[in-house]
This record gives sequence, structure tokens and C-alpha cells, in this order.
Amino acid sequence: MARIKGGLNAKKKHNRTLKLAKGYRGARSKQYRVAKQSVMRALASSYVGRKERKRQFRQLWIARINAAARMNGLSYSKMMHGLKVAGVDINRKMLAEMAVNDAEGFKTLAELAKKSIA
Repeated sequence: MARIKGGLNAKKKHNRTLKLAKGYRGARSKQYRVAKQSVMRALASSYVGRKERKRQFRQLWIARINAAARMNGLSYSKMMHGLKVAGVDINRKMLAEMAVNDAEGFKTLAELAKKSIA
């Protein structure tokens, strides 16, 4: 039986990596050895970025809720505690959306939170 050389598979692997590195600057998009390092780093960073995005959105929602709560005479922590005591089960994303787009609805929730902690 004849020997099979691995050249075709290696070429496929190299081309797959170089395709991912398309658009990179200089040798990073041309040379396999350099491109491989850049692609590995980029893939690792994109994984981390997906986790980070969740943190950043939560941070944004909390800042928006805090700003709207302070306009209604409450701090963020008191607002959240008051809503929890009142039994209002609404997430931060929706609260932030209300704070931006539905000021009246947010005001009623703020009043409810004030009553429940008083």
C-alpha cells in the first residue's frame, strides 16, 4: 500500500486559519505561523467579550434605574429593596426601559417602593 502524505490536510488547515485572519494587517494575514497566533488570540478575546458585554449592559441598566429613581426621591438600593418587599418581580432590563421610555409607569413603581419600605 502506498504511503499517504499529509500535505493536503495541512494545506486545508492553513487555509482555514488564513481565511479567519483575512483583513488583519501585514504578516498576520499572510503567514500561517503569525496568523495562527493572531486568530487564537482573537477567538479568545471574542469569548471574553461576550461575557463582558453582559456585565456592561447590567451596569448600564443599573445606572439608568439609579438616575430615574433619584429623580423620584429614592436611591437605587432603596428602590430595588422596596420593589422586592412589595413583591414586584421585574428585571433590571425592563426597569431601565421604563425609566427611559415610560416615566409615568416608573413613577408609580417608585411610589410603590416608597410605600413598602416606609
